[in-house]
Amino acid sequence: MNAEKRYQFLTKLREENPNPRTELNYQSNFELLISVILSAQATDVSVNKATAKLYPVANTPMAIHKLGERKLKTYIKTIGLYNSKAKNIIKTCKTLAEEHNSVVPNTREALEALPGVGRKTANVVLNTAFGEPTMAVDTHIFRISNRTRFATGKNVLQVEKKLVKVIPDEFMVYAHHWLILHGRYICTARNPRCGACVVYDLCEFNGKKKDLD
Repeated sequence: MNAEKRYQFLTKLREENPNPRTELNYQSNFELLISVILSAQATDVSVNKATAKLYPVANTPMAIHKLGERKLKTYIKTIGLYNSKAKNIIKTCKTLAEEHNSVVPNTREALEALPGVGRKTANVVLNTAFGEPTMAVDTHIFRISNRTRFATGKNVLQVEKKLVKVIPDEFMVYAHHWLILHGRYICTARNPRCGACVVYDLCEFNGKKKDLD
C-alpha cells in the first residue's frame, strides 16, 4: 500500500471514530497499567469484569500489594494465566512503591523493567496514558496490517517498526486504537465484515469479499 492510500485509509477511520479510546475501564494510569498486564491473552471484557470488583477494593500499588498474591488471585481467577499475572502484579506494585513513589513511569525503559511488562504493554501505557506516538501490535493489528497490506511484516516487531515509520504524525497517537478496533469488530480473523468496512476500496487483501450485500 502506498503513502497516499495509507493516508486515505487512516482518514476514513478517523472520520468514523474521531476520538477512539481503549475498551479497558480505568480511572488512573495505575489502573490502566494493571488492566493492560491482565489483558495479555485475555479479552478486555473479561478484564473489565474482574477489575470492576478489584479496583473498588484496591486501586493503588500499596493497596494491591497489601492484598497479597493469594487474595489478588480471588479477583482475577477468571482471567487466563492469572497465577503468573498475580505474581507479577504484586512484584510490580512493590517496585512502583519503592522506586517510583507509586507513580507509573513514563519511559519505556522504566516500564519494561516492571515485572510482567513487555514491549507491547509498555507501548499501550505510553500511548494511552502519556500520548506518546507508540504502536502496540497485538494479534488484531498484526493481522490487518498484513491482510490489507498497510504494513507487512513476518513478526509483531517488524510490523510495529513499519507502522511507526509509515503512519503520518497527525494520526500516530490514535492509530493504535483505530487499527485494533477495526480488527476486533470489522476485519475479523474469520469472515471479515467487508460489507461494513469503510476502507474496503483501499484494502489490498486478495481474499476480500466482492459481494457486499
